[in-house]
Amino acid sequence: MQRRSFSTAVGLTALAAQRVAGANNRVNIALVGCGGRGRYVARLMRDNPDVAYTAVADVYRKNVDAAREWAGADARGFGDFRKLLDLKDVDAVHIATPDHWHAIASVLACQAGKDVYVEKPTSLTVREGRVMVEAARKHKRIVQVGTQHRSAPHFMKIAQMIQGGEIGKVTFVRVWNYLNMAPNGVGRKPVQDPPEGLDWDMYLGPSAKVPFNPNRFLATYRYFSDYSGGFIADFGNHRLDTMQQIMNVSAPKTISAAGGRYVLQDDGDVPDFQTVTYEYDGFVVTYEGNNLNSHGMGGRTPGHKYYNQRGEFDQPNGIAFYGTEGTIFAERIGWETFPEPPSPRRPAARQVKRVFENAEEPTRLHTANFVECVRSRRTPNADIETGHRGTSLALLGNIAMKTGKKLHWDAAKETFTGAPDANALLTRNLRKPWDLIRL
Repeated sequence: MQRRSFSTAVGLTALAAQRVAGANNRVNIALVGCGGRGRYVARLMRDNPDVAYTAVADVYRKNVDAAREWAGADARGFGDFRKLLDLKDVDAVHIATPDHWHAIASVLACQAGKDVYVEKPTSLTVREGRVMVEAARKHKRIVQVGTQHRSAPHFMKIAQMIQGGEIGKVTFVRVWNYLNMAPNGVGRKPVQDPPEGLDWDMYLGPSAKVPFNPNRFLATYRYFSDYSGGFIADFGNHRLDTMQQIMNVSAPKTISAAGGRYVLQDDGDVPDFQTVTYEYDGFVVTYEGNNLNSHGMGGRTPGHKYYNQRGEFDQPNGIAFYGTEGTIFAERIGWETFPEPPSPRRPAARQVKRVFENAEEPTRLHTANFVECVRSRRTPNADIETGHRGTSLALLGNIAMKTGKKLHWDAAKETFTGAPDANALLTRNLRKPWDLIRL
């Protein structure tokens, strides 16, 4: 399929903008990638007033049928998402494919005059993310990344507290994701024929051509670097992006990392343990991605809920901000403050209040923000530039681990200083004929 011409894209952009100009217009959305996450977010998106899903696309016919059954008999189904980009009544495209398709689908949707909600991570490479930003700006599209923490009121409140100095000077932030998959991980499965109704070559798309293996498909694709940036680009993307929001920064100065596959013996190839250190002006951030232990940060407050808690004491995911006057532990569904105790050296310590509260999981709020911005043309909470910079943190951590170097990042140029081997990993070769965007 040939790339769309610029003149055609401009015409479609004007048409789409005209369709959603009024606040009372129905917003018609097409779902690309109809698996569990796609349908979950689509249900929340459709709960907003005057929103309909009128088309769905997936390389697996079983997913298309499931999505059409939910969306309604009038929803049109496709195996190739590019066909729904020609539908003039579609205002926005909701992209919930595996990560390796995010950039291509988003850029083509922008060229077709559609607004975009794309799941995180924004892209598989840093260069792809920048191309997505460029496409959104060129075609004047609303593009929201699915980092739903950006729509959570409690994270906004924490940002105000920390930027206002309520816990003193923060010099260290710890980000962690823990999940025990030992010893078997996603397991081993033999190469076999694809299931009926699956276009395996289309699924692989721009990534390397390999035989079908069930572990490379559906929920376990994230454990393969052909399609995903691993644990740090999945769970870590959310919390690293939130760290930047709360600390009011957009990029680190240096990145160093260590890790690998230490225990898991399965079909996957992404690290089962990884730690990354990011240096910013005035503070340092560490990230821990551990697939070999589920404890994370210990300690519990009675009556407080923790995201994905399973045991009696574990906090498997979180962000901790360590200030001179207190500490804040924050997660998707809640946060806590811990005052710094007085000491002989600090007899007049500021009395930070002990606070703990739970919050709503923010995906519903994030979809509402997207729909509102499609109508109003205002910048969404997780605009594509913001989403790109959040995902870049995870991708830079992977590059630092692969090179084994302490890398110096030039955020303005989006290149590493004096590290050509690391710069080569900022992009990837797209397999023909799926090289549909220019990197």
